[in-house]
Amino acid sequence: MDVREFSSDELVALVPVPADDANKYTRGKLTALVGSARYPGAACLVARASQRMGAGYTEVVTAPEAMALVHAVSPSLVVRSWEGLQPLDLPVSRPGKPCALAVGSGFDAQDEEAVRLVQFVLKRAQAPVLVDGGGLAALSTKKGRRLLKRRFILGFPTVITPHGGEAARLAEPLGLATDDLARLALSLARAYGVTAAVKGPDTFISDGDQVVRMALGTPALAKAGTGDVLAGLVAALLAQGLAPLDAAVLGTSLHALAGRAAEARLTSVCVTAEDVVDFLPEAFKTLVSEGLPTA
Repeated sequence: MDVREFSSDELVALVPVPADDANKYTRGKLTALVGSARYPGAACLVARASQRMGAGYTEVVTAPEAMALVHAVSPSLVVRSWEGLQPLDLPVSRPGKPCALAVGSGFDAQDEEAVRLVQFVLKRAQAPVLVDGGGLAALSTKKGRRLLKRRFILGFPTVITPHGGEAARLAEPLGLATDDLARLALSLARAYGVTAAVKGPDTFISDGDQVVRMALGTPALAKAGTGDVLAGLVAALLAQGLAPLDAAVLGTSLHALAGRAAEARLTSVCVTAEDVVDFLPEAFKTLVSEGLPTA
């Protein structure tokens, strides 16, 4: 199994710089079914990260109890309740109007309603879908695996962003080995028909053919909420039309660079998930002007 890393030039070439005649729809729409009454902050972090990552239109569909907080965090967001959600409410990716969906961040993995929402998105979405957080638990069920297979056959990409523990839980019902994260990313991608980004000190991304190592992480990112930020970044890139593997590699790389930039200013002790979003512009500038750090 070959494992490669993206160069600075390769990453810069992937950055979705808006065209001179761009509008909010050509820049991509992200619909994020995220957050919950218990974890409303996840919706805020996914949404703010998506906006910073360049999505032209970010719509948050969340628990009624979370709506006011999400509105307060960013008035430019479109926010609505997931109560009464219908298939026609989900965006469809069309030429010139790319879109994507994110689901699962801030969900309770034991909540039947959360499982239903994930399955609804996997069944109905005619666009790339990113699954994160508590939503990942719905994938290892028989119905979850069947819906993923159907999406794969129909040509609709799915990206998953589990940390090591979540990846191990996805591997367990299929008997996949978990001792090597690079091989685990490859195995999950092939078994579930997805692009898998297995997060850790080094993150490994695989689409079932390639395996890419992203080795820019820092302990400063070991804070609650940083995974929600990453979900928003990668989903926003999917919404702007990037291929799943490219979106995952660029998103994880910029996430790490933003964490490093925040750490340099605030120390590894003090960085929060919100800081990672705020330092994303600095990460962009560093990547373009200086390239990737050598150590």
